[in-house]
Amino acid sequence: MTIASLVVAMIVVLTLRSEIDLRAQTAQFVEMLRAQGNLGLMLLGLAYIPASLLFVPSPLLTISGGFVFGMVRAVIAISLGSTLAASVTFLVGRTLLRQFIEQKVANDARFRALDQAVGQHGFKIVFLSRLSPVLPYNLLNYAFGVTRVRFRDYVLASWSGMFPGTCLYVSIGAAAKTLTEVTSGSSQSGIAQQALFGFGLLATALVSVILTKIAKKALADVTVVVPTTET
Repeated sequence: MTIASLVVAMIVVLTLRSEIDLRAQTAQFVEMLRAQGNLGLMLLGLAYIPASLLFVPSPLLTISGGFVFGMVRAVIAISLGSTLAASVTFLVGRTLLRQFIEQKVANDARFRALDQAVGQHGFKIVFLSRLSPVLPYNLLNYAFGVTRVRFRDYVLASWSGMFPGTCLYVSIGAAAKTLTEVTSGSSQSGIAQQALFGFGLLATALVSVILTKIAKKALADVTVVVPTTET
């Protein structure tokens, strides 16, 4: 990892974050990846670090990667890059921003319950949260940093939980035939692609139901009844 590459990735993400002609900026990003060859794979992976730190949605990055590099190479680079990004954000939340985040959630009973639940079932809760697109991915990266989840569990659960979504978005990009399809986040894919997308929607619905049940159970399990003292 070079400092220059990280700076370039930061510029790319800041550009994509701006609301000025997003489609044109995405097209330029795709052409830049093509021009860089194998270095473009490194830049693609590194781009997820500033995206995670700056709360930038990453599906467009993932689709662009699939369009330029194809299924296998893009999945490898993006899976590694997004996991590294989630880990960096987690560590920032656990160190540099820990006090700030703790102050924000200090009086939130739901967060305290989540903290205790994660301390007992860290891998399971992180894994399920990664499968569901309903939950705020970038915010959770910071929030998990101030919970008691072990870093090892967090990294493994994040990687495995994000992998299906990575494959889905990369396949959309790989199936795209034009930049217009990439910038619109869609492609004229075949039956297999449509079936995979439908399965992803079904899995999301099921995960959301399971995650809700786990959250309710966690809240019930960690409810503490404070005994009254006799005067």
